[in-house]
Formats: sequence, structure tokens, C-alpha cells
Amino acid sequence: MSLRSRVLVAGVLGGVLLTAGCATFTDQPPPESWRPQEQLTPQGGPEPQVPGEGQPDVPGGGGGARPSEIPPPDGCTDYNPAVIGTCMDTVSAVAALPGDGREPTALVGERRTGRILRVKPNTEPQLVATVPVDGSTDGGLTGLALSPTYAEDQLIFAYVTTPTDNRVVRIAPGDVPKPIITGIPRGATNNRGALALDRQGALLLATGDAGNVNLTGDLNSLAGKVLRFDATGRPAEGNPTPGSMVVASGLRAPGGLCAPFDGSGTWVTDRAATQDVLYKLEPGKPLSVPAWTWPDRPGVAGCAATGTGVLVVMSTAGNAQLLPLAPDGSFAGKPQISFEEDKGFGRLGGMDAVNEQVSVVGTVNKEGGAPVSSDDRAVVVVPPDGGGGGGPD
Repeated sequence: MSLRSRVLVAGVLGGVLLTAGCATFTDQPPPESWRPQEQLTPQGGPEPQVPGEGQPDVPGGGGGARPSEIPPPDGCTDYNPAVIGTCMDTVSAVAALPGDGREPTALVGERRTGRILRVKPNTEPQLVATVPVDGSTDGGLTGLALSPTYAEDQLIFAYVTTPTDNRVVRIAPGDVPKPIITGIPRGATNNRGALALDRQGALLLATGDAGNVNLTGDLNSLAGKVLRFDATGRPAEGNPTPGSMVVASGLRAPGGLCAPFDGSGTWVTDRAATQDVLYKLEPGKPLSVPAWTWPDRPGVAGCAATGTGVLVVMSTAGNAQLLPLAPDGSFAGKPQISFEEDKGFGRLGGMDAVNEQVSVVGTVNKEGGAPVSSDDRAVVVVPPDGGGGGGPD
């Protein structure tokens, strides 16, 4: 049976998800028994549970009758308990707020408006800040991350396109956005980017090539690169080249960056010239040999990583694909697909992990998809364990 991503029952969470960093999954079932989370109706249902806690196995998985149907959205009201934010526009960037997972909360960025909103279960999205952006190309607000020391400084970072360049801005509480990295080339295409934490005290930024493939190999240009920097916008300590933010080159139109919470490795998705790809970041080396490729170009976007797998969401195919990692660090078997068609939420964009068990993803259905009345939405998901080497079906 395929490993499947399970939708977290977010709307009725009440102190049942385990605390990040200290709880354990002593009763967690093996990966082969993961299945879609049973949907709850607005009238009620079973008490929500920690993943793997007290849930019976489903022999054979899939192929059975669908759980009770969830009513379709009614305006901005979405009855799916996994949805924690509605009626937004093209959620291409997500930064999950620290937490124990009981009440998943995140900042989400709208690509074309530059609005940054706070979303949480059973609460209307709250405006946190608006960053001036130029969303006329594929750019706009495409990256969002919290400070590595967010608990102390409450700083937010955003990657945005302006009429003249792409740049990183820093937003302090009660202050206007202030640029800390400017002059990243802007073009008619490939302005998208992704921001993330490397889990080792620094920020990472993946930039597009601005429509000029020659810039990816030009180390004097910040286009087509992975940059590593501190909260002031200066090169981070430990970079391969002292005084330089560039830690890797070779990107075209990146969609996501993600690292496990133990900082054991960083992954970056990219829409290359002829296929979609996933790279494992090796600081100081070009991004030339993908760890995985998708010739069918599903539109790789955000990702979430653990030590045993990488979950990548797709903005064209509208699904999520889990790549399980083998003990030697290679991918074992083909991607295992979830959130397909009516089992999902349409096109998916930005993604970030609250902790190892819970992630938040945004939808981008208002950009070429088939939006429902509550789109675009923020959705809480529980990525499955990669299985540490599970092979093909």
C-alpha cells in the first residue's frame, strides 16, 4: 500500500497533538499502515487523536468507500476541519509559527498583494503586514520565513519582487518593511524564490535566474543561487566562501526550500528548463545533479523534510508527493502520491513545518486553478514518515 499524507483534523484540535521536540510516538503504526485521515462532519465525529494513536489499520488501504462527505464551502466558510484560513489570494509563501502542534498557526503570504496574514484554527485571517510588491510577473511575495531567534525578536523576513529588483525585507513588530538584501536581478520571468531556516541559526534564500540562464553560473550575480545569511542580511558564519552569501548555484525557478529540524540536510525544488527537479543542497557545490526529477513537470512548489523522507507539493498537478529516503540517503522507490483530485485541495504552493509531525500548506487555485468560494486556503497536514527506505508499491 502506498504511503499517504494524512489530513490533520485541525478545526477540532484541543490539546491532543504531541509537543514538538519532547514527545514520542510510542504507539505509531508502521509506515505501510498510514492512510487518509477520516473526515469529520461539522455535526461531530470521533475525538481527534495524535497520529497513530488508537487508529485501527485499514486492510488494503484505498479502494473503499469515501468517508462521510464534507459539505462544500459556503462563501468563506470551509467545513473541512483541516482548513485554518480562507478567502485569501494565491498563498505562495508560508512560515509556520513555533508551537507544540495543538493549535497550528502560521504566517502566509499572498503573492500578488504582498499581504502577510496570520492564520490559526477557528479564527479569521489577521493582517500582520503588507509589503509593496510587483506581482505582474511570476514574482511578488514568494518567500516567507521567521527569524532564527523569533522567540526573542519577533522578526519576519519576506522575499519580494519590486519594479526594479528582487529583494529580502525584514519586518519588525509595529515597523514598516525594511530591505536587507537588494539588487537581486529581476526579469520578465523566473523571479520566484523561497525562504527557509537552515535549522542551524541562519536563513536560506533560493533565487530564480530572472529569465537569463547565464546568471546562474555567474558568482557575481545573486540570481539562480542559494544564499545563506544572518538576520542583518550579511553572509552567515560558516559559508563556504567567507564574505559571500552564495552557497550554491544553478537554479532556474525555485519553488521550495526545506530542512529537517535536526539540520541534517537541506532540499530545494526547482522548475528547470526541461523538467522539475529536487536537489539536495551541498554548500559550495553547484546544483547540477538532481536527487529526483519529474519529466511530467507537475509544478514543484513547497516542501517539508524529515530524516526519512521529503514531501513535495505541486502547484500544477495539485497533489503531494512523498519521496522516502533509504538509509544511504538516496530515494527508495517512486514518489507516493496523495491529495489527488477530489481528495485534495487543488493547486498547492507555499509550505512550512510547524514541527516534525505537522505542516501548513497554502493553495494557489486563484492562479490558473479551479477555485472554490473559500479559496485560497491555508491547510494543516500531517506528512507521513518516509519509512526509511520503503520501496515501490
